[in-house]
Amino acid sequence: MSLDLSVDLCGIRLPNPLVLASGILGTSAPLLERVARCGAGAVTTKSCGPAPRAGHPNPTVIDWGGGLINAVGLPNPGVEAEVEIIATAIEQLAPLGVPLIASIFAETVAGFAAVAERISTANPDLIEVNISCPNVTAEFGRPFALDPASAAQVTAAVRAATTLPIIVKLSPNVTDIVAIARAVEDAGADAIAAINTLGPGMVIDVESGQPILANRVGGVSGPAIRPIAVRCVYDICAAVSVPVVGIGGVTCGRDAVEMLMAGATAVGVGSAVYQGGPEVFGHIRDELAGWMQAHDYASLSEFRGIAHER
Repeated sequence: MSLDLSVDLCGIRLPNPLVLASGILGTSAPLLERVARCGAGAVTTKSCGPAPRAGHPNPTVIDWGGGLINAVGLPNPGVEAEVEIIATAIEQLAPLGVPLIASIFAETVAGFAAVAERISTANPDLIEVNISCPNVTAEFGRPFALDPASAAQVTAAVRAATTLPIIVKLSPNVTDIVAIARAVEDAGADAIAAINTLGPGMVIDVESGQPILANRVGGVSGPAIRPIAVRCVYDICAAVSVPVVGIGGVTCGRDAVEMLMAGATAVGVGSAVYQGGPEVFGHIRDELAGWMQAHDYASLSEFRGIAHER
């Protein structure tokens, strides 16, 4: 049986549904190309802001057993340098047929618009609007993702600043993620990414009695949060008409199937790269294909959203 793993995300074709999540290996053109060659269907850059940012001191990421906890602090070279990185990456990705998603953040609504306008000159395939990072709240204030009105305000500003498709990345740390999803859809989002890390959480070294992360707290990701991510994706897909990129704890082909059955159009992979390296994309893709063949599915559309029907 011939299998078709390709997906259409906002008019952009992905050879398979697996997307490198932002913040993971998206720091340079060679790394993005490597991930694409290892089997990713699309790659996302590390979130970029208006100006260069050093981020938090080490330790910034630890494996706590059920996944990762991190407080990297959004280190990035700033939008001017990022434009050059993206332009180079696009050239290297073009022969592979793998799209590039440029992730952005800012401290203000106007800042988001300015970064979106500038990053658009590099012509990425899509822009991810990261309104949900939980690790710099003390510096930037309350994340925009926590309130429908502020989330919509950022979305509308970015929508007005670019003609490229925009994906708004939501936080699970809210009482009603569906209300926020509807708000950003109404404000012009072409797609939604869900979810960002859970938390913040803390891990303490019981020998020293001190929090291990230099920032003390950080976002929790990995297998332990997957059921929460699946529920969020399921609820969002039932409430909006735009495509959803399901992210959170995906480590194998069956995890990807679960996200797709919840209604996701594409599936983000992040923490799994920490354990399995970029090659994890090829493993997940092949496991997904094997599952489809075993269950007589020729395309993803045949079982996408099936959990809603049952």
